[in-house]
This record gives sequence, structure tokens and C-alpha cells, in this order.
Amino acid sequence: MLQAKFYKHTLNFKTPGKTSRGELKTKDSWYIKIFDDRNVHVFGLGEVSIIENLSIDARPDLEQKIDWCCKNISTYTHWGQDELIQFPSIKFGIETAIKDLDNGGNRILFKSDFTSEGVGIPINGLIWMGDREFMRQQIIDKIEDGYKCIKIKIGALNFSDELSLLKMLRKEFSADEMELRVDANGAFKADEALEKLKRLSDYKIHSIEQPIAKNQWNSVAELCRESPIPIALDEELIGLNKEEITQMLEHISPQYIVLKPGLLGGFDICEWIISEAGKHNTAWWITSALEANIGLNAIAQWTFTLNNNMKQGLGTGQLFANNIDSPLYIEQGRLFYNKENKWDFQDIIHD
Repeated sequence: MLQAKFYKHTLNFKTPGKTSRGELKTKDSWYIKIFDDRNVHVFGLGEVSIIENLSIDARPDLEQKIDWCCKNISTYTHWGQDELIQFPSIKFGIETAIKDLDNGGNRILFKSDFTSEGVGIPINGLIWMGDREFMRQQIIDKIEDGYKCIKIKIGALNFSDELSLLKMLRKEFSADEMELRVDANGAFKADEALEKLKRLSDYKIHSIEQPIAKNQWNSVAELCRESPIPIALDEELIGLNKEEITQMLEHISPQYIVLKPGLLGGFDICEWIISEAGKHNTAWWITSALEANIGLNAIAQWTFTLNNNMKQGLGTGQLFANNIDSPLYIEQGRLFYNKENKWDFQDIIHD
């Protein structure tokens, strides 16, 4: 019979992560351990990860719901479809833990050349908001680390300062040499966004994520039609059911969507969204959502199987000072899995 336990882990940022929504110094994750009571030494691990002011299940009763799920895990196959509809992060954590267990409990959820042959996944280098010098130094560090795609959080500095950073980049690197993405996290006002997008377009921007706040479908649809920069939507997907996602894609017709399995409810729903996006000629890429290495590992392995050659957003595990040691590492702007390296979570996940 299946049994489950959970363990809370408060992750500490090496450097506070600042977006237009606020500053992050710590964040909580809960690891779910699922095993068969006939063989307790083999177990699967999943991660429940939330982001305050973004996750729909960042709510006071989240841990209570995790506890209920663990106590009732033996009846998991009989839960109704609506049981975790308001808790996508728990759904993701349980889905990945069970998949890990079904594959032998060795943290290999999806076998591929990523896990067995050392083939890397190209990723973007994330630049957090801060003062101009702080952001400039991050950009320099990412370039020196070999990244060919940089994603810059914008919307908190004076807009002219943000433009000057982009100008600095483009003086050194052409669009062929460096792919440049920006993420506004909904910071622009709807009536100002198009003018700002026109000014940003001088710097050959690959795409801008969520230029205005979510739930302004008419305004963002107009932006997608008129913007000189392709628009990628991510927050817009969070909290929507399948019918609403279809309606959103039809109404807005974004050039890209950005899928975060931990915020959307796991791999099955994300694969359905990918299929639906294809009907509307909307391209996509995958991004982690500040998961620790348990969640990041599952997302990265799944992402590799999708054969998407765009740069993915999978480098966030290195942000934490107290992350779990894992086979994941980054080199020259790619995420790798070194099967010779061991997992070390005994200080956090134990009986």
C-alpha cells in the first residue's frame, strides 16, 4: 500500500531576487516522499513549490492540504478531478513523486540522452532587478559564463536606465551573437505599453514576457497585434481551466506562451496546453518556477523529451544557498545532468 510523508524546506536566496512584484529573500518548498510499505527503501520524491503573489495555492491551508494528501495517498487513484484543482503545486509534486517511484526511485523520471549521455539543455541566463550597476555586473557574469541568451527582469528601474543596459549589451553583441529576452512581470500600464515596446524594439529583443498585468485580454490582444516585439504570456495562464485557456489563446493569439509545470499543475496539463497552442500557431518554451533541485530535475528531464530547440528557463536552482546537492550543473549556458554525481538530501528528507 502506498504511503507518503512530507518535509518543509525554506530556501535562502544567495542574493535577494527582485521583480516588479517585490523582493524574494526566502521561499518555501515541501518535498513529498511516496513509497510502498512493502519496500520502504525505494521511494519517489516530488516538490511542492509556491511563489507568493503568483501561485494560486500560496494560501494558509496549503500545508494542511499537503498533509491530507499524504495521509490519503493510498486512495490517490480514486481522487476526483477537482480534488487538487486549486492546488496545482501539490498536483505537480505528487505526480512527479509517483513517476519517480514507478521508475525505480532513483530520481530518473524520464530516461533520455540528458540523463544518460550528458547532453545539455540550452537555457537563458536570468538577470534580476536591482540598481543599474548590480544588473550590469550580472550581465557581465552571465556573458563570461558562456550564455548565448539573457533574460532581463524589467519594470522596476527608471525605464531609461533599463534601455541603457540594453544599449550596452547590443554595443557588444549583435542579435546573432546574443538572444535578448525581457520580462516585465506585468509592470507596464496598458496605455503606455505599446510606446515602451516600440522603444525596446531598437535593441532587437527576442520577446517580452507579460508586458501588462494579467486579465486584460482585450489590451494584451491589441498589443500582440501591434507590438514590434513578440509577446510571451506566462502569468496569463495561471489559474485558468482548460476551457479558459482555449478561450485565452483564441482571443489573444500570443506569439509565445511560457509554461511552468509547478504553477500549472504538472506535465499532463502542460502537454495539453502545448497541443492547444499548436492549433493557434503559438510557440512555447518551458520555465521552472524557483523550484529547488528536486522539482527542477523533474522539469528538466521532461523538457528534454519535448525536443524544443529554444532556450529554456531552467537555471534557477543555482539561486539558493541551501539547495539540495544533485547531479544538475550549468556550463556554458547549458543545463547538464552528471549521472556520476550523487543526490544528497539526507539532512532534509529523513525518517
